[in-house]
Amino acid sequence: MSVREAPPVPDVFDPRRYAAAVPYADYRVLRDHHPVAWQEEPEVLGWPAGPGFWAVTRHADVVRVLKESATYSSYVGATQIRDPDPEDLPFIRRMMLNQDPPHHGRLRRLVSRAFTPGRVDRFAAVARERARTLLGLALDEARSGDGTADLVAAVTDEYALLNLADLLGVPESDRRLLLHWTQRVIGYQDPDEAAPPVLDAAGKPVNPRSPAMLRDMFAYARQLAAHKRRCPADDILTTLAHDAELADAELEMFFFLLTVAGNDTVRGAAPGGLLALAEHPEAYGRLRAGKAGVRPAVDELLRWHPPVLTFRRTAARDTELAGRRIRAGDKVVVFHASANRDERVFAEPDRLDLARTPNPHVSFGDGPHVCLGAHFARLQLRLLYEEVLRALPGPRPAGPPGRLVSNFINGFKSLPLSIV
Repeated sequence: MSVREAPPVPDVFDPRRYAAAVPYADYRVLRDHHPVAWQEEPEVLGWPAGPGFWAVTRHADVVRVLKESATYSSYVGATQIRDPDPEDLPFIRRMMLNQDPPHHGRLRRLVSRAFTPGRVDRFAAVARERARTLLGLALDEARSGDGTADLVAAVTDEYALLNLADLLGVPESDRRLLLHWTQRVIGYQDPDEAAPPVLDAAGKPVNPRSPAMLRDMFAYARQLAAHKRRCPADDILTTLAHDAELADAELEMFFFLLTVAGNDTVRGAAPGGLLALAEHPEAYGRLRAGKAGVRPAVDELLRWHPPVLTFRRTAARDTELAGRRIRAGDKVVVFHASANRDERVFAEPDRLDLARTPNPHVSFGDGPHVCLGAHFARLQLRLLYEEVLRALPGPRPAGPPGRLVSNFINGFKSLPLSIV
């Protein structure tokens, strides 16, 4: 009796692959045959080679890694696949995202005082009106042209940016800065999004999360905090600026985290959800007719198109995962998009089911680092989809979307849809 050999381990590291599509077929090969698989980390797009990492693709293993912070640390090597320069690591570790309990819990509690559901809900009327206005402008553009519009440029980028600016309390004149900083940090792998990389004395690209590259953002955060102390308002920066327990350096890191993560979560999820609806007209029709609820649909669209593809942890001690021995210091990378299509958890995972329940997707993570702004993100997405259903009788793809070159963010640079 012959034993069929397992297929080879596919490469799911190269960020250029994601410009075409998320490699779901390769994820399934990994889940079925290599659930914890070693990935090489060659030089790509001028960024230097790394030591390699373990790719974790099954839902149960992803959840385990995210929950067991004592074994799989956010602090040891931070949370991006690429290793930061050793001299930058102490700075990067100051961010809440790159800390482990109990220090992570302290910072999370501090910012939770500002990020309350009540404050977020007060933005609902403004966000709904913003979605309605942006969609109206997109429809006007489509009617005056060929019936199509790029909903990333016309709607979703602006919607996410302006909502975040309102929540943070960024003055209208400064709001474009938030998008500039987000693109610089998130889009650094994409030649279309990023300017030519800044090089150090040795000719290596400088990490966009390094102190040198964040100096202008941090200076702005200090200025804005000083303004909020003089002129308080009902926004997150006012609350943080008046928190005596929060050091200035911690406030700067919160501003960075909220600006980048707060913007790009919705900025990545919204066009992905709209494309899924445009590609599934029957599901869209059921949703528009009220035969499916928008709230469960939001979570199914998040499962279908998670805004974040991967997060990295570092093994703090020798351990074992899915039968593979992992040594202290090894990089361990969870693949959210793969976990969300795991047949062991989701029935017919490649079918868009807007009424799916239960729906334990990991698009907002799990464990101590579960997304702090998940409530705000779901609210924004629900309001946007409700207004899309009201305004657009049947959006259809009008060409291939422009996808971000990134193995981190599941983003779109353009989304041409026929909307008239």
